[in-house]
Amino acid sequence: MYTDPIADFLTRIRNASMARLKTVEIPGSNTKRAMTAILFDQGYIANYKFEEDDKQGVIKIALKYNQSTKVPAITKIDRASRPGLRKYSSATEMPRVLNGLGIAIVSTSRGVITDKEARKENVGGEVLCYVY
Repeated sequence: MYTDPIADFLTRIRNASMARLKTVEIPGSNTKRAMTAILFDQGYIANYKFEEDDKQGVIKIALKYNQSTKVPAITKIDRASRPGLRKYSSATEMPRVLNGLGIAIVSTSRGVITDKEARKENVGGEVLCYVY
């Protein structure tokens, strides 16, 4: 049993990326599924697949690397808000990651979206993580 499933999700991706693994399996949840879809849409992972089982399901993620240098597409993936210290941001004060080159994944009233979409839709929320 772990207390922070989002941190576990990010740590599994970070560790698999540093170990140069092709795929990683993560226990599923709706928030993790939305975060995985965002990572795919933004080009940080190669592919993903949701598999159902008797419990919560499994997310299989194919990691993405540079073809020539074998450098992972995800340079850094960090948890922003955590159970002990939640970080919320309004639409006007939404953080910019690497001056717009990275993304922040935000949980809003309109679902889990990127910081750019949150600014465009003028909604704030809990900043879950930073990816670049």
